[in-house]
Amino acid sequence: MNGAACLCDERPRDGIEPEPRPHLLDPASLPDHIDHLFRAAWALCGSRDEAEDLVQETFVNVLKRPRWLRNRDEIGYLLRALRNTYNSRYRSAAQRPRERQLLESDLLERQDSEISSREIMEAIADAPPQYRDAVIAVDLVGLSYREAARSLRTRESTITTRLHRGRQYVARALLRESPAGV
Repeated sequence: MNGAACLCDERPRDGIEPEPRPHLLDPASLPDHIDHLFRAAWALCGSRDEAEDLVQETFVNVLKRPRWLRNRDEIGYLLRALRNTYNSRYRSAAQRPRERQLLESDLLERQDSEISSREIMEAIADAPPQYRDAVIAVDLVGLSYREAARSLRTRESTITTRLHRGRQYVARALLRESPAGV
């Protein structure tokens, strides 16, 4: 029996892992993810206050009823819930906030060669949605390309492309905003 397969072998023959059993999202684990969700929300909204409201609204939606997850990727599920809450909020208002005003005091305090985190978040928020989501997932939340692909329900190679284009978009936006094009 040199090449014969053992019938008692429970590993999948085609190399595909069996899907894990669904498990219930533990509400006690939500505070562990609040920092990641806040950074993602801030990038989506471009405003700290709106980001706080969006995270709270997402938690309210998630906690309304028990949530069954197909895998152990809680942060991926919560990021999708955050994005869906964001989309629902602005779809119902029939607009997406595009105007971001910087306070005059912020402009006076800023040095010419310095780019503030607010400007970076605004540039990310203004990026096209598919690029913005990739930049948020990888650069702000810290997901791996594989985790980001699973969270955004796309291929890893697509994440790589969208991330590259999203970073280019943000860089161009920041160069346009800088006083001397630095």
